Amino acid sequence: MPQTAFLASRAVLKIEGPDARSFLQGIATQNVESLNEGEAAFSALLTPQGKILFDFILVATGDGFLVDCASEAAESLAKRLSLYRLRAKVTIEAAPDMAVGAAWNDALETAPADAVAFMDPRLAPLGQRVIGPKETVLAIAGQKSEPLYDAHRLALGVPEFGRDFGGDEVFLLDVNYDALKGVDYKKGCFVGQEVTSRMKRKGEVRKRTLVLSFGGPPPPKGTPVMAGENAIGEALSGATGSALALIRIDRLAAAREAGSALTADGRKVRVSVPGWLEQR
Repeated sequence: MPQTAFLASRAVLKIEGPDARSFLQGIATQNVESLNEGEAAFSALLTPQGKILFDFILVATGDGFLVDCASEAAESLAKRLSLYRLRAKVTIEAAPDMAVGAAWNDALETAPADAVAFMDPRLAPLGQRVIGPKETVLAIAGQKSEPLYDAHRLALGVPEFGRDFGGDEVFLLDVNYDALKGVDYKKGCFVGQEVTSRMKRKGEVRKRTLVLSFGGPPPPKGTPVMAGENAIGEALSGATGSALALIRIDRLAAAREAGSALTADGRKVRVSVPGWLEQR
């Protein structure tokens, strides 16, 4: 049996119309041209300077796309997309009657006829996501709390917009979105492409989001991660025993070479690289 959760922190938008595909292709970081109906892609919308404004999962439908995004950012995302619409024949609307669920550690036996189920495009171990009417998603996921899924995400070392960072705070590489299939460097133009491509081409990876391990509750978000007396990063979201942290990788390497103890909130911590990131 899979573990399931109703993701109350997520909302759904609909982007529909004859120009929906070309519209998104011109502004989003991921290539959506080849998506077939029911297929999903993880993508982001950047500032011209290359920082993440929003991220979202796009699911192709017969009329356009469903957009799985952070609920706290849904209204702002819809407004920002509308600014780019110009003469494109698309509609951008909230879908308050729809919801998002997750299932992991096993696959759902069957997907309801009125919902779409798909593998999370970021990382296979995250499992499946389900988008459909709220009643349908609740029937699949029950009233189980979202922290169950959040602990699963944190154990895998996957950062998430709204929990680990906000708009205009980080670059794609800072939060490993290149490794999480959040950008296609060969797709052609998108907002912020020039800066993003230059960072990739020149190997300017100064920061990465890594995993903190420790005993007890997580340090508060924003807590400095220290190597002796020197800060090498800061803690992000966390749960008992583990958290994510945005780490300067050059400073981490220097700390390890010097044999410096790593601490956060006055406690010893261990910093590790998620396996899926280490393999790149």
